[in-house]
Amino acid sequence: MDAAASLLNLFAVRYSLKPADAEHRFGHGKAEALAGLAQATFIAGSALFLVLHAVDRLLHPRPLEQIGVGVAVMLFAIAATLGLLAVQRHVIRRTGSTAIRADSLHYVTDLLTNATILLALALAHLGWPGLDPVFALDIAGYILYSAWRIGREAFELLMDRELPEEIQRGIRATALANPEVRGLHELRTRRSGQVTFIQLHLELDDGLDLLSAHRIGDQVDMAIRALIPDAEVLIHKDPVSLGDERRALASD
Repeated sequence: MDAAASLLNLFAVRYSLKPADAEHRFGHGKAEALAGLAQATFIAGSALFLVLHAVDRLLHPRPLEQIGVGVAVMLFAIAATLGLLAVQRHVIRRTGSTAIRADSLHYVTDLLTNATILLALALAHLGWPGLDPVFALDIAGYILYSAWRIGREAFELLMDRELPEEIQRGIRATALANPEVRGLHELRTRRSGQVTFIQLHLELDDGLDLLSAHRIGDQVDMAIRALIPDAEVLIHKDPVSLGDERRALASD
């Protein structure tokens, strides 16, 4: 099941990295969010499957067998998962990939699951085998919570949710740091895959010629791209008097 989920992410990430084309002018980045949503559904299904087995084991208890083999398998699984998580965390820091973040959360869940299984096996060896299905129900609850987190993040990306407020403040501060910028309004942000889309209106002196306004816009564009390297920035230049009129209307 883990291999199938990760394979889905592999295809989604590869597809999301395809450059924009005539039919997808904003690129293919939302494939990552779709993969995250699919993985959330996949993980939730596995949790419900675990609940059914745990309830069945509570109703029809069975003694645990080959506990030593189970411990060896869990130790190997924990070591392999820790290695995978280390690689994934490195990639997430570099790319911010939604699909890989979802996959990483999936494997964090696996890690906690394996650790809990070890505890259940140890307790069974000490004479408390009945705790195994109880732990399974706890694990299922945590998996469902993890699936909800993954699904919520993917859904927000698909709905073009604004970037966090601290990032928006950084964009505003970067644009207004240019001494020739008189103001800024209608800042809009969203993320699609590994690309951040930023749109804003710059307020410039009314008497500026077109070439000067274009030069200032390019300067602000470069400054924002230095702040957010993967950004695609669209800047509209407005005369400052128009911005004043809009603020006056808004205050009324």
